[in-house]
Amino acid sequence: MKIITVIGARPQFIKAAVVSRLILNTPDMDEVIIHTGQHFDANMSEVFFDELNIPEPHYNLDINGLGHGAMTGQMLEKIEEILIKENPDWVLVYGDTNSTIAGALSAKKLHIKVAHIEAGLRSFNMNMPEEINRILTDRISDILFCPTDIAVKNLQKEGFEFINSLIVKTGDVMQDAAIFYANKAGKSTIKIQGKFILSTIHRAENTDDTCKLQHIFNALEEISNKIPVLLPLHPRTKKKLEDLNYDFNNSCIRFVNPVGYLEMVWLLKNCELVMTDSGGLQKESYFFGKYCVTLRDETEWVELVDNGFNILAGSDENKILNNVALMLNKDKTGFENKLYGNGDAGQKILNTILNYDSKSKITI
Repeated sequence: MKIITVIGARPQFIKAAVVSRLILNTPDMDEVIIHTGQHFDANMSEVFFDELNIPEPHYNLDINGLGHGAMTGQMLEKIEEILIKENPDWVLVYGDTNSTIAGALSAKKLHIKVAHIEAGLRSFNMNMPEEINRILTDRISDILFCPTDIAVKNLQKEGFEFINSLIVKTGDVMQDAAIFYANKAGKSTIKIQGKFILSTIHRAENTDDTCKLQHIFNALEEISNKIPVLLPLHPRTKKKLEDLNYDFNNSCIRFVNPVGYLEMVWLLKNCELVMTDSGGLQKESYFFGKYCVTLRDETEWVELVDNGFNILAGSDENKILNNVALMLNKDKTGFENKLYGNGDAGQKILNTILNYDSKSKITI
């Protein structure tokens, strides 16, 4: 069986590390990896392949720095060429990026089966490009691998039980990764002493809105006067701040270059709190027993909010400040709950593909 895996962004590298490791150890299974190049910075891409032992991509498309239409269009063209050449049995896609929808659509047009890992997530905000990508990818996938009960229910509400696709609740592959790599993270190369807050900002809904970006960084500056805020700076966010003539030299925020997964694990294990607009980091915070203040108005990971591990602050300065104070003083209890499975999501995914029956509809 030949599987083509399409990846292009940091969270996808982490998820793929779990499944690719299992494929490598499974007889009669071959994997061909396509890296679209969506995350092209060495600190956003190459370091993940090196430290997570992901096999070297067979194809690197080097498509980045473009608008959504141009990026997705070029990916479609290049991925289709590779699929025709390789003739795989399955195309495996992860998450909700332009790489995700391009991989799924290219395969489906060629009548190649598609498996979507992290299916069924919904923010219910159609202004987010990620929401469009995940909805469309779900609709054309043959297997929908859902990380949670809520994801399964979202698909059921949308009528997927009456669509020719198999819905499988697996748990979350990022939980698998957290368990596997938790003890492999050495001390960070970043010199920081005492308590600190870990923050990341990169979502287009924040970086492309000048008012939101200014409000968020005003709040981060104020918080930094009381407790250090460490912020690995995404290239997109850096560019937007430079356009606003942000005074990096006199900022109270501790800016560092983007970090690899193992260094991020160390930072998560040692920080007091996480502030982010990243979907993946919201979950990783929970995996490592840290509360999270999400700098968005909604989240796909509603179970974290419902269970009190995450709180939505949006870009409102006062709301951010109040929620940070609330979460910093909250007792750390309940993190032993298994919201995202038992760390065997990758094996469930592989077993399902190996034993795929197109007549099945749903497996819990």
